[in-house]
Amino acid sequence: MGVITSYSQLGFSHEIGVIAGPVAFQSDFGVRNNFETNAGNTGIGIGIIHYINFSYRADCDCYSTDTYWNDHFKLRSEISWNKTKLNHFGEWVDNPSPSYDKLRAHSGEANNWDVGMQLEYFPFSIRQFAATTQSWAPFVSLGAHFTSFNPKASTTFGDRNINNNNNIFNPWVSSPGDDPIKLEGGTTWSLVTSIGTRYKLTVLSDLMVDLRWQFFFNNEVDGLDHKLPSNKANDYLVWLNFGYIYYLD
Repeated sequence: MGVITSYSQLGFSHEIGVIAGPVAFQSDFGVRNNFETNAGNTGIGIGIIHYINFSYRADCDCYSTDTYWNDHFKLRSEISWNKTKLNHFGEWVDNPSPSYDKLRAHSGEANNWDVGMQLEYFPFSIRQFAATTQSWAPFVSLGAHFTSFNPKASTTFGDRNINNNNNIFNPWVSSPGDDPIKLEGGTTWSLVTSIGTRYKLTVLSDLMVDLRWQFFFNNEVDGLDHKLPSNKANDYLVWLNFGYIYYLD
């Protein structure tokens, strides 16, 4: 087989890749666990990924010590961006009462930059996968990302000023001082886990698909944080991404 290496002081081999795919953003927009919300509040995500491959040593052009760690784990780092248009769906916005006009008029947009790392576990041998084209390598991963968010919001109600509480859905501002629209942006940590598989396209390249769940430790990533009882969880997203990975020589 061809030798796949990259020069490194630590001797590990390296891989780089790109990912892209649809994102479903779950937030205070719409109704949780609602198909119309899940299908409607979707966007796109793209990213650049890098792997440290412990199964091969670049410094000696040879396999590393045959340990369970080296043959079943890879360390993935990533920088990515996702964007999702957000609208209200479900039983509340479907209510024809004029009192829900403000809810129907409100829309938003989530914009997030991510950087972080995940540890990927491959239950089957990485070495065996690398030696056989047209083979499959399923994996699961767990990690943490640092997220910079910059949401947007708008309304078509009244004077169209999203900062005017007279244009905001009444239950959100029922108490003095309520300020549900959060457009300042900020940063937060997030928990990332995924399940996926690789397909060995050539000796030097793989195709990849994985389904990611990312939970943010902040409830303002979508630009909305109302205080109603239905606001039970922080924002999160589900991202189905497709990737191409190249082994550096």
